This record gives sequence, structure tokens and C-alpha cells, in this order.
Amino acid sequence: MSIKRKLGLIAASAVTALTMTGWSAAAMAADRAPAIQAPPLTVYGYPGPLMRNFNPFSESTMLGSLSLIYEPLFYFNTVGSQVYPLLGLKYAWSNGNKVLTVDLRRNVRWTDGKPFTAQDVAFTFNYLKKNPALDLEGVWTALSSVTAEGPYTVRFTFKTVDVPYSWYILGQTPIVPEHIWSKVANPTKFLNPNPVGTGPYKFTSFNPEEYTFTANPHYWGGESKVHELLFPNYLGGTSAQLGLLSGKIDWAGINVPNIQTVYVNRDPKYNHYWFAPASIDMLLPNLRNPLLASLPVREALSLGINRAKLYAAEYKYSPIASPTGLTLPNFKEYLAPGLPKQDLTFAYNPQKAEQILTKAGFKKNASGIFTSPSGKPLSFTLQVVNSFTVWDVEAAIIAQELKQVGIQVTVNEESWAVYQNNMNVSRNFQLALSFTSTGPTPFYLYNNLLRPNQMFNAEGWNNPATNAALNMFQQTSNPKVQKQAIYRIEKIMATQLPAIGLFEQTSWNEYSDRYYTGWPTAKDPYAVGGPWSFPMEIILMHLRPR
Repeated sequence: MSIKRKLGLIAASAVTALTMTGWSAAAMAADRAPAIQAPPLTVYGYPGPLMRNFNPFSESTMLGSLSLIYEPLFYFNTVGSQVYPLLGLKYAWSNGNKVLTVDLRRNVRWTDGKPFTAQDVAFTFNYLKKNPALDLEGVWTALSSVTAEGPYTVRFTFKTVDVPYSWYILGQTPIVPEHIWSKVANPTKFLNPNPVGTGPYKFTSFNPEEYTFTANPHYWGGESKVHELLFPNYLGGTSAQLGLLSGKIDWAGINVPNIQTVYVNRDPKYNHYWFAPASIDMLLPNLRNPLLASLPVREALSLGINRAKLYAAEYKYSPIASPTGLTLPNFKEYLAPGLPKQDLTFAYNPQKAEQILTKAGFKKNASGIFTSPSGKPLSFTLQVVNSFTVWDVEAAIIAQELKQVGIQVTVNEESWAVYQNNMNVSRNFQLALSFTSTGPTPFYLYNNLLRPNQMFNAEGWNNPATNAALNMFQQTSNPKVQKQAIYRIEKIMATQLPAIGLFEQTSWNEYSDRYYTGWPTAKDPYAVGGPWSFPMEIILMHLRPR
């Protein structure tokens, strides 16, 4: 669930951003009527077995612990521009962007009736410092201190200027009550079986087959109109898919092949899906390899891949990526003005691929494979995870397509553990299919993918112009300056191909609106769809009984 717990700041003016939310405190205050008793909503997120673990700092915490019980300070929409004030109301930078001050919401209570204050926030962060194993977002790599300044103000002081890192602090760290957690002797083994939070739901029951939440009647945002949530135990994707297709599951986040035919067409009035763009799947070249470090070779690789075939292999769920590396339309406002067509759309042109290699001094050998001027063949292994079925299909297509332009590719299917070690530890690979880690601005993908020594920079890109642009973004909270930095990196992505984009990866999200309406859609992307972590709270508070 982690990898920065899935999702990257709109570090600009929070006050301006907050006026854009469709789920404001004023709107909720005007909507505090008692919840209409509609049927429970059945939610499936990931396979069991179920464990009564509601520790929000555990990688194996039950779905709903984050957001529904334990809230962060804000929610930053990764598919739109909204910033939702949760336990925090507003924030501001000072001291040259090294100090972040957060004004907290008043009159919030924990579900045991105790008041929520700034001391709980300061305690939470200092608790993570005291117990580094709980710091899943690595916030103390950026912070130097966190202090409560009165009952409703918290002051975060950074070691160095790092504006975008505030997303992990403001939007990805759940706040826990000091009066309970200060008594926990070993928080790394604490399962927190009876959680006490500030969120819109309370834990009510658990057994090996199902656990349930009910709406918190004293929630600061008003009682949710979805009164009860059921989380059943499905041990695998196949059984969960059957539960979804039979109508036993109302909301799921699973990869369903031929979704329109097998799910929507079964009940087109109520069955729907929205697979929002979430990240970019990449073909990573290991730039430590002299052949792959050559730009003409990377250009030929890109031109020789028929992405339309990959799109079909993905059931046409995942659109072809932009050469800029931006997930679109999420980040269309960051597209540099006047980008030429070749920087906006990947071309499939095997003839041009061969022309580029020939011009660079490569020649085909007797087997039809290009060789370098020193006689080294363009023959590479392509690493994929053996349990990722779609990747296996795509790798076979890539190998077939590239052979036609004189590049030999052999697919190596590895276990997840071996793949991870090769990518993140030994860097022992030539080509690899990989995904990216994103957030609410393009900075997070670029920083994770292109900055030296980052986990996702498995390819080994280290470029002064790229580093300067990333630093430029990090140093400022001015959105205009941040965009200028992004524009520079877009050009580098499109022309230098440090990583070769393939297609946009999507957030699986299937739902029935038979009983509840108000789900996020492509036309109304107020939150990323899917029952995953922090967006759940935003979505459930938007839903209304039909």
C-alpha cells in the first residue's frame, strides 16, 4: 500500500485552493440532517485473509483504517485541483519556505468523546520520529521539528527547503490520539483492534468473513448518508470478480477484463466504472549499459514499439502515454505552451527507427540484428514480473515488434522479489517494464523517476538540467515558477527519453449506483475513484441514497 502510500502537493496557495473544493466545511454544516437509512454499501479492496488490524502505520492495516477512521490534515486530489481541508483548515509557508504552519479545525472529537487538539498532531509526528519503523512516508527525512503552538496551530520546521515534501506530511500521514497511543508499548506489533479516530466512520464488528463500519454520528463534517459499510473476505481476484458481477459487491477496485461487456452490460442502468489515469508504465533502459546510454538506440526502441497493440492488450483501458511523462488529462495545465507534435504524441515508425540506427553507424548482421560500430549486437533482456499477466503479454508484443526493426529482445519473467532486487538493489537488468510513483503534481513522478539515488530511478538517469529543474520546483511555493520547472523536464522527457513511456496506468474503480449516487466520474473528478486509502472519505461523504 505504501510506496509513499500510493499517491505525490499543490504547494501553492492553500487558501486559494481550498475555495475550489466541492466538499467544503460550510456545505457539510448545511447538510447535517440525520442519515437516510439505506442498505449497507459492500466494499472490496484487496484479497484476504482478514486480520483485525487497524493500526494506520501498518502496511497490512485493514481497508478503511486510513481516511475513514484516521484522517490526515488535508486531502489533495490527484485527478483534479481540489485540496480538501480535513483536520487542517489552512496552511502557510514562512522563513523562506522552511517553516509550514497549519491552522487546525475546531470542535473535532475523537470517537471516544475526547477533544482533538494540536497536541495530538504534534504527538503523532514525534511518535513517528521515536518509532522510525512507523514512518512509512519518511517524513523525518525532511523534518527537523514539529511543535504545537497553542490548541489549534502546529508548526512544522524543515531541515532544508523542500516544498513538495509537505504533501506526505499534510496529506499522507494519519493523525492518532495521544491519550491512547502514548500508552502503546510496542506500536510496531500493535494491531489496534478497537480503533479510535476522528473520521466519518467507527469500527463496529469483525469476524474472519467480514468486518463492518458504521457512520460516526458526531463526525465534524456531519453524519455520512452511507450508514453502514461491509468489508467481506474474498480470498482472490477471481472470487471478488464473481461477487462484483453477481451484485454482491457495490464498490470494487479490481482489474476486470472486458468491463463493458461482463459488468456494465449486465445492468447498464446501475453498473458503472471509471478508470482514472493514475501513473505511467515505462520501458526502463539501464543507462549503465553503453548501448542503452546511446540516444539513437533509445529513439529506435521507442519508434519500434507499436503502442496501439499494447493499448489493445490492456483491453483499451490504458491510453497511450504522453512523451512528456504527464498523466493526462490530470495535468494538462502543466503542459508547456507550444510543444511540437512529436513531444505530445509517441510515433510508431519502424522505418525511421532503422534510419536512425544506420545514421548512427549501426549495421545489421547476418541474423538481421543491428550491431554497433564496435560489433556489439543490439540484443537485450527485458525483465518483467511473472505474476503480472498483462505485463507478460505486453513484453511479448514489444519483443516481436522490436525484432522487426533489428533489435533482439528476450523476455525474462522473474518473481516479484527477484524483480525488486534487480531494479532497486543490484540494478542488474538491461530493459524492464516498470511503473511510476505519482502525486498531485507532476513533480512527484519526475522526482522519483529522474533524480539520482531515488528508488524509481532504476535506469540511472543523472542530468544537470533535470536536477536543476527539480531543485527549482522544490525551492518555491509559487505555482508559476513551479510550472516553469515542469516545462523544462517535459522537454527532457520527450527528447532525451531517459525512460520510455508506454501507456497510462489506471486506477481500477467499479461501482453500482443502485442505492447511492454521487460517485466521481471523468466529468466530475472530485477524487480518484476506487476504494483505496485516503480518497474513500471524500467519496463516501459525497454519496447520497438514491
